Amino acid sequence: MPDKILSRGAASNPPNRFETVWYVSENEPAQEDDPAPGTHFLRDSSRSLITYNDSPDVGFNASINPYRGCEHGCIYCYARPTHEYLGFSAGLDFETKILVKEDAPALLRQELASPRWKPQVVAISGVTDPYQPVERRLKLTRQCLEILVEFRNPVVIVTKNHLVTRDADLLEELAGLEAAAVFLSVTTLDGRLSQVMEPRASHPARRLAAIEKLARAKVPVGVLVAPVIPGFTDHEVPSIIAACAEAGARYAGYVLLRLPYAVSPLFEEWLTRHFPERKEKVLRRIRSMRGGKLYDPHFFSRMKGEGVFAKQIASLFSLACQRGGLKGRTPKLSISSFRRPTDRQRLLFP
Repeated sequence: MPDKILSRGAASNPPNRFETVWYVSENEPAQEDDPAPGTHFLRDSSRSLITYNDSPDVGFNASINPYRGCEHGCIYCYARPTHEYLGFSAGLDFETKILVKEDAPALLRQELASPRWKPQVVAISGVTDPYQPVERRLKLTRQCLEILVEFRNPVVIVTKNHLVTRDADLLEELAGLEAAAVFLSVTTLDGRLSQVMEPRASHPARRLAAIEKLARAKVPVGVLVAPVIPGFTDHEVPSIIAACAEAGARYAGYVLLRLPYAVSPLFEEWLTRHFPERKEKVLRRIRSMRGGKLYDPHFFSRMKGEGVFAKQIASLFSLACQRGGLKGRTPKLSISSFRRPTDRQRLLFP
């Protein structure tokens, strides 16, 4: 099943919807004998770090992303179109041209220290994974966590990478203040499928191991079954929940596959390349849950879908959570311990 370019999720660079001119390689889409394109890291000169959203179905208002683009290369990633705002493609560019916010820790400190900051939960990975491969070397996510510990500001992290366990010491400290939670995103337990669908993310077994290690550190940990791909991975929901519960997960959520803008043709191309015999069934099932389309942008329904198959997935998930003894979607985090290091009196009496 895997081929020589499996280390990338996309096989092409579709046109940027905001551009009238684009570059097309003569070898696009990539062929089996083509080498995987290398990764280029570019400096992101953003002047602020914390971003806000008012979407009623996201679950958090404030988030930070030390990186833009993601080398994990998950073919289904709903964040791929965000690269188009930077003049890139949502395809190979998204996973090979990574923008790095070198000033992220300093910006975070500045924003948390501001009297304008209202203490609240900060999500790390609202768009791309904070523990993608380059984090092992740059440690920007860890530095941001160190600052969150310093301010005692609550944080929730979603990742597909075992590397999150490197920071168990910081997460354990925040967890002692009811100010940390981590969710491992698990799409499948099939390692071979994961290899072609999420080529540079941690193997499913490593994600289970991360759940186990974080649970031992007394960090509230959960599983996000995301995305659930109708007619493809939906049958795995009970086994994923059971395996994660056994590893120590106590919370769970799921999100139905989302295919905005350029993600739809990329996903179709991927199915044609790797699973042609299942392509039409999968696409038909998605359309049946999206009002006849491959994508539904409306709040709430975009996360869960509609129709009989959506109800079946919801019931399957609910029953699996009951059997696994999982408590709910997310733990309640506290802002009561928040402090500003510039407030010397509070530092003297923590």
